[in-house]
Amino acid sequence: MKSFKNMLTIGLFTVGLATLYSCNKLDLRPSDTIDPEKAYRNLEDIDMAIKGAYAGMTYTLIGNSVVVSDEAIYPLENTVGNVSAYRWQYTASSSSVTSAFGEYYVVIDRANRALAGLEKLEKVDADKKKHYQGELLAIRAFAHVELLRAYAAGYEPAALGIPYMMKSEIGHPRRNTVAEVFNLAQKDINDALALIGDEEAIYRFSKTGLYALQARAALYAKDWTLAITASSKVIAAKPLADRTSFPKIWSDESFNEVVFSLHRTAGDLPKDDDSPAEGPIGAMFFRQDGEIALYTPSNKLTALFDKNRDIRFRSYILDDPNRGAGKQQYLIGKYLGRKEADATAGLVDVKLFRTGEMYLIRAEANAEINKLNEANTDLNALRRARIQDYQNQVISSKNELIDAVLAERYKELAFEGHRFFDLKRRKMPVRRGAQDAVNTAGALILEPTKAQYNFPIPADEIFVNKNMVQNPGYIKE
Repeated sequence: MKSFKNMLTIGLFTVGLATLYSCNKLDLRPSDTIDPEKAYRNLEDIDMAIKGAYAGMTYTLIGNSVVVSDEAIYPLENTVGNVSAYRWQYTASSSSVTSAFGEYYVVIDRANRALAGLEKLEKVDADKKKHYQGELLAIRAFAHVELLRAYAAGYEPAALGIPYMMKSEIGHPRRNTVAEVFNLAQKDINDALALIGDEEAIYRFSKTGLYALQARAALYAKDWTLAITASSKVIAAKPLADRTSFPKIWSDESFNEVVFSLHRTAGDLPKDDDSPAEGPIGAMFFRQDGEIALYTPSNKLTALFDKNRDIRFRSYILDDPNRGAGKQQYLIGKYLGRKEADATAGLVDVKLFRTGEMYLIRAEANAEINKLNEANTDLNALRRARIQDYQNQVISSKNELIDAVLAERYKELAFEGHRFFDLKRRKMPVRRGAQDAVNTAGALILEPTKAQYNFPIPADEIFVNKNMVQNPGYIKE
């Protein structure tokens, strides 16, 4: 664990102030402290700054959602991990659930610095300048939406959200409301859509990626019309993968239906320097040293799959009955790694947006406005793409159809960082099954009234920012 360097020179309250805690990975690179007048001299510098913003994006919130929801078990074979998050024992000083707060504000600060530098550039390619501006606005919007999902005190419009940072500055900003954050994010998205070019990409934001972000944000904001419109744009541009190519998505052999992904290579792994790199995403769930399963699929989740006909079961879950006594038979197989002989175990791209999610966003939004035929059509289309010999079903009750969509999200988006936030936006408790009670120490039901239902604002942020308000139920530390 590295020390936090250059803290006093950072131009954002949450980078220079809120992320003082020493248990995170937020060492600042030299580029985070350079005078913008010198850092951004041309479009090549801006491009490097954009890459730096992407490099700051992590899978932390994916892991958080898996661990605190009903997706995973903390198996008895795991004697090396931190069990407090799994048992909902976290506080405002628990870096396991607060580190993403600083990580994403670093991303935002990098984007804001680059935007300020870009604005001052003259006599450069106008189209490329516009594209880069749009890309930076997309990054800023995405990071704020991720922070809102994790740290808002609920998703009601008037609930406490997070500060929306429009520029890099030192200060003591207050928390915007949830509605304000969504409105500002959608403005950034719409501005970006007007600026960004038509070229497609999966490792950088494209128009398709922006529509995916817009659809997700609209779903949380309950803007059903926008959710339908934006998700439809993505679906038209990126068809669902078939059952042959779908398993290959998770070993990076296929990019079908992948809309936006964080590219990961062996060169990105942590080194003994100031690189803000993280380990392979698969290392969250399985430790190669000693072959220890850190988290495994919950019985509640695995029971929902048709193990013989649903391609997602063998794509997401590794069935290994030969692991031996005291070992879990089912492992999380979504992030095993690439297929090359010299591939690093657990190292694959981090998929942040897929077409499958868009079908479920559109289905849920249509169900909410009583367009049940359209919702059934999308739900059946997704299932048909995943389940061999699937026969269409018609659900005539609005509530039952919404429940079916949520259950399908549980399966389709397993281990991708959605389940906990799906329950939260529906104000549903986290309920772990009786078969998953091992190692919970009684942590089987997390009600929406409990403090831990919302992640805490980091204690150090509360300490240094006089205007910051903690989420309800957390004791001042």
